[in-house]
Amino acid sequence: MTEQNAPVPDGQTAPARDVFEYALVRVVPRVERGEQFNAGVLVYCRAKSFVAARTHLDEAKLLALDPAADVAGIRASLGAVERICRGGAAAGQAESDDAGRRFRWLIAPRSTVVQPGPVHTGLTADPEAEVNRLLDLLVR
Repeated sequence: MTEQNAPVPDGQTAPARDVFEYALVRVVPRVERGEQFNAGVLVYCRAKSFVAARTHLDEAKLLALDPAADVAGIRASLGAVERICRGGAAAGQAESDDAGRRFRWLIAPRSTVVQPGPVHTGLTADPEAEVNRLLDLLVR
């Protein structure tokens, strides 16, 4: 059993869990070839007004798929995803958008080198921990 599905000892209550949505951030070095790999995860929890992204670029994998890839440009794009999630001045035009709006903008389909994958759902008591768990499970 996973920690999230572990039984609760008698007399204790399970921590409240909220619905969250997540999408993988994928790198598609050569869009015309369709090859891709996971380079990050976006997590949104409406109940907590929470949105966050964590990214990890596997440079060796990127260069194996496209030796001429713009590593610095891809790193900058992944960094922008994280900044938009954080909001504030670093998010540019998304600076004052709420968490849900920033998440929806980031998961909108696009045909660029950095793309969002499909949205999935789950339950979590700790959205911040969920971002790190999914990054370790699905990206690293």
